Order: sequence, then C-alpha cells, then structure tokens
Amino acid sequence: MPIVTSKEAGKTRTGNTMAHYEAFHSSRAGYDFLGLRKGKSGGMEIVYDDGVARRRVWRVATPGAEARRIGEALRIAANSLKVIPALHAELKKRSIAIESV
Repeated sequence: MPIVTSKEAGKTRTGNTMAHYEAFHSSRAGYDFLGLRKGKSGGMEIVYDDGVARRRVWRVATPGAEARRIGEALRIAANSLKVIPALHAELKKRSIAIESV
C-alpha cells in the first residue's frame, strides 16, 4: 500500500479509478507522520508514525467521508504539539469516526 511521503497530496492510479493519498510531516519536531491511504479492504485508513517506536493505523468508519476533509484534519493535527489528541479532536469536529486496526 503506497503512501505519498511529501507534504503535498498525491494521486496514484489504481485500476480504472484514481485513488487519493495524502501525507503530512510535523513541522514542529519533524518526526511525526500522518498519512491517508486506501486499505486492503478498500476503505480509507489513517497511518501515524512517530519516527521512533510507535506506529498506529485507524480505519475510517464513517461511510462517505471525504478524503479532502480527512486530509484537512491530518494537516492541522500534524502541525500540533500533541499529534494524536489533535487528530482525534479534528476528526470529531468533522464528525468522522475511526476505529483501530
């Protein structure tokens, strides 16, 4: 499952459709990474990596959640001091539910 590792959104061709991937690195510490990818089941997944020891993956549980809105939440959370709490808060503001994988 590819993840775009730049600060800008990327598009990758998968079959006949275009899949949308986004990735963000923290501008504060530089190690925190948040990414949006298409999971094995076809749904969207959010990936967090702290660059040292912790990697977390969540499945987006809200049907029809827009990648643009999720990407907006990831961008804001990645630039926060406490990335995971900020991610949860930003997703909650947008009524987007996630579940741990």
